[in-house]
This record gives sequence, structure tokens and C-alpha cells, in this order.
Amino acid sequence: MRIVVVTGMSGGGKSTAIHTLEDSGFYCVDNLPPSLFEKFVELISVPDSEITKVAIGLDVRAGQRFEDAPRVIEQIRSHGIPVEVLFLECSDSVLVKRYKETRRLHPLSPEGRIEDGIKKEREILAKIRTQADYIIDTSQLLTREFKTEMDKIFVANEKHNNLMITILSFGFKHGIPSDADLIFDVRFLPNPFYIDELKHLTGNDKAVQDYVKSFPECGQFLDKLEDMLKFLVPGYINEGKYQLVVGIGCTGGQHRSVTIANEIYEKLKESEEFNVKKFHRDLKHAR
Repeated sequence: MRIVVVTGMSGGGKSTAIHTLEDSGFYCVDNLPPSLFEKFVELISVPDSEITKVAIGLDVRAGQRFEDAPRVIEQIRSHGIPVEVLFLECSDSVLVKRYKETRRLHPLSPEGRIEDGIKKEREILAKIRTQADYIIDTSQLLTREFKTEMDKIFVANEKHNNLMITILSFGFKHGIPSDADLIFDVRFLPNPFYIDELKHLTGNDKAVQDYVKSFPECGQFLDKLEDMLKFLVPGYINEGKYQLVVGIGCTGGQHRSVTIANEIYEKLKESEEFNVKKFHRDLKHAR
């Protein structure tokens, strides 16, 4: 019997997670009150049960005494029944944006500010978050990327690394990304924009990549940046950080930053210590 508890921030992707698990053959029950959790586990744990994989959605809703959930989970685990906890994280700014886009009210602040509800929810969820076997931050994930990560954990049974590193290229003239933890300026490299045959290409094109990488400083920078990130990451992991956004900036976010971001991604993507993805924020401005 495999029992997975799906919980986390409201708006963090719980419904998507439940649907993905259901498509993978899990028997799913959503918004089960914690007071009924233990009894439900007893019912599905009978010998010769046809149900072998169960996902239970636990949500912060008024009147359900969510504060009891961590105690109940520990009690079930103490009986020798393995319970895995998937916690869905998301940044406050992204949660606010999602609520405003869907015009939903936060369950803990139906008549007040969304930010107040988010703050209160984080306080309530603090205990169960410490019990989590898997933490997925959906702030920067597309739906298909989120589903892929779910499949890796619950279908392919691959090792999950809680730290997600996003290599983010951007252009300084379009503003510094507010969610970046580390910023690296690659404007010290010659700008392909001033080469006529490269001007309208991007760092995803081989001609631009070859030009940028032809300068010795580029290779030196890549080696030093890779070494620094590999030095920093274990410390971030030990401190419980689950998301690291590394910003690579040039003037317009079209050539140098894209090239460097692609190269760093290739150097880090095979790591077993963390997950890595890349995103080119300002390619939408490409001519």
C-alpha cells in the first residue's frame, strides 16, 4: 500500500497534483478532514484490498482543524504504515497573482486581503511542512514541468531533489528579475548585437554561441561560475532552501545571457543533488 498526502499552499497546484496522481492509477480523495484521515486509512488497509495506491488531499479550510493533521500523520506512521507527504510550495507574489487572475478568494481571508490569508496559511502549514518527504516549488514551473516532476517521483520512483535551480537569462534594460537570488552580469563579453549577421539571431543559435564562446574570458567565466554554484548549493540544501534562481544578465537578454545560461544549464543538468531548469525571460523581445 502506498499512501501519499498532498498538501501545501492554496493555489500551489494541489488540484493538478491530485489529477496527475489519479491519471497514474492512484485512488484519490480530496479535501479529507484530518479527523477522518486515520479512519480512512484503516478502511483501505484491509487485507486483499484492490486499492494499492492512495492519494489524500489535505487542505486548509475553516472548521476542519487542520492543526491536527501532523499529529494524525505521525500516529499512523507509528503503527508501521508508511505515509509520504508531498508539500506544494509557492512564492507569495505568484500566489497573489494566481488568485487575482482566477478571481478566487483565499479560504483563510474570504473578506480580507489575499496576503493576510497567505501569511496565516503559512503559519498553520509550518508543522506539516517539516514532515514532508517531497517539496515542490511551483512558482516557476509550467504545468507540464510540474506533471513531469510528479511522474518522476510517483511513477518512475526516481530520487527527488527538493532544490530546484532556475537558470534565468534576462536583459538589464528590461529590469532585474525580482525573484533572482544571484545575479551575474555578462556584459563584459563582446556584444554580438553589433555584428550584422548576428544582430537578429539569439543565444539559441549556433552562430551566436560560437561567437560568444570564442573569447577566452567566456570559458574562464563559465568554469568559475560552475565551480561557485557547486560550492554554494550544498549550503543552500543544508539550510532547507527549495528554490534558487540564478540570473544571467546582458543588455537586451538576447545574445550573451542566453548563451551563458544555456551553457551553465548543460553543465549542471546531470547533477544528482538538485534539479535544474532554464528560462529565457526576454527572448520575447527578440526582433
